[in-house]
Amino acid sequence: MAELLPTESRPARLRWALRSWRLVAAMWIRATMAYRVSFCLMLVANLATTSLDFVVLLLMFRHTDRLGGWSLPELGFLYGTSGLALGLANMFVGSVDALGERIRTGTLDVMLIRPAPALAQLCAERFSLRRLGRPLQAAAVLGWSLGALSVHWTADRLLLVPVLLLCGTVIFGAVFVGGATLQFWWGEARELQNSLTYGGATLIHYPPTIFAKELVAGVVFGVPLAFVNWLPALRILDKPDPLGLPTAFQYASPLAAALCVLAAALLWRAGLRAYRGTGN
Repeated sequence: MAELLPTESRPARLRWALRSWRLVAAMWIRATMAYRVSFCLMLVANLATTSLDFVVLLLMFRHTDRLGGWSLPELGFLYGTSGLALGLANMFVGSVDALGERIRTGTLDVMLIRPAPALAQLCAERFSLRRLGRPLQAAAVLGWSLGALSVHWTADRLLLVPVLLLCGTVIFGAVFVGGATLQFWWGEARELQNSLTYGGATLIHYPPTIFAKELVAGVVFGVPLAFVNWLPALRILDKPDPLGLPTAFQYASPLAAALCVLAAALLWRAGLRAYRGTGN
């Protein structure tokens, strides 16, 4: 398989992968826009559905003004950052979770013989703009929370906001890919992936102070979802760290994102080498 025997430089392969993703995604966008009324209805439905999570928080704060020592605008910051990062990652690479179905039906072989990276094709497969509903709703909540917060905005705090959004998107994207890759060996791993992505995003909607320290440590040193927003938020919102970690951890989201990408890439390469298609 050409993907396992690269003959070009790594930057050239990356450019070709991004171009392949863009071409496949554009094809699906054109197909979606052929039914614009259906697209608009699905987008509105997606917005309404994803808004229910924040409605739960609003209802909760009708009976209290603090949750684990965090106010509603502070929880809105956690909710907005995690929802925006997950929504963008889901839009760009979320379709990769269909890998197991393609393995079972043998259609993954079709992607492997095309002159384009299989991972880029999988990530762009059935690309749908209706997935914009989640990041749009999360961005609205984040904008409201930033306006309602009483934060002394220093240079590092201002910079941390776009950095955590970018790194959070990369971390969730890597978890999507890494979790889907497990389907090379375990066909039912899709639900495990969903528990790490959607379940993980729900976990970090809430402040770390309401969870056991063992769980908080698990999302720092295990699946590093704490770097999506928990740890940077401690610096931005001037909150104490429940684990007492060094301050450097609050700025380490780029490193965590890079390690997640490396782990996902290694898993994908190992899975692809272990794959035995219908024609093998």
